[in-house]
Amino acid sequence: MNVAEAIASRRSIRAFEDRPVPYDTITRVLDQARLAPSGCNFQPWEAIVLTGEPLRALQNRLLSSQPDDPLEYDFSAPGAYEEYQSRLRSLGAAMYAAVGVARDEKDRRAEFVRDNLTSFGAPVLLLCHFPKFMKEAQWSDVGMWLQTIMLLLRGEGLDSCPQEYMGVYGRTIKAELGLGDDTLLFCGLSIGWRQADAPVNGFDRERIPLDEQVKFLGFDD
Repeated sequence: MNVAEAIASRRSIRAFEDRPVPYDTITRVLDQARLAPSGCNFQPWEAIVLTGEPLRALQNRLLSSQPDDPLEYDFSAPGAYEEYQSRLRSLGAAMYAAVGVARDEKDRRAEFVRDNLTSFGAPVLLLCHFPKFMKEAQWSDVGMWLQTIMLLLRGEGLDSCPQEYMGVYGRTIKAELGLGDDTLLFCGLSIGWRQADAPVNGFDRERIPLDEQVKFLGFDD
């Protein structure tokens, strides 16, 4: 699989097979991902990777816990602006239609959201964290590292789902894993093998046209 194929086939998977991921595969991917770029070579990313009993223990704790109040960071702030809220609505409508959940079925919607806490059945969960003193530039570096991991996973035939939702339970996760309050729990990354026939893994994802995102200057027609 070349890079373009990895990008085209990558999507956020929300239904995984009950199939383990070899330790050697995970370590190979993460070792390769160390080459991701970062400003000033700070390499701000850190992570804990869970599977088996440690993962089940964390999930049980999350299922019996409440979200942080207040949250340590807000990943949904752009939703206050109609341009971005419309993109969220479009994704939500396609995703819930794929799983057959109507807009007025609040209990089923809440149950689907809670599936985040068990990482949609993924056998491996990477929890990304870093010191709170990191600033916006380092946050973007962490994003490049995570994208590198996701594409390398596709090269191994694996799939993933980046889960900023884990940050909603950041303090609970940090307490379970022994991380101090000087650490920010940024996100989770669910890792495993996709259920190819699961409707939630196949709905169309809308992307805005390139000419609405990028301007090109100085190029010949």
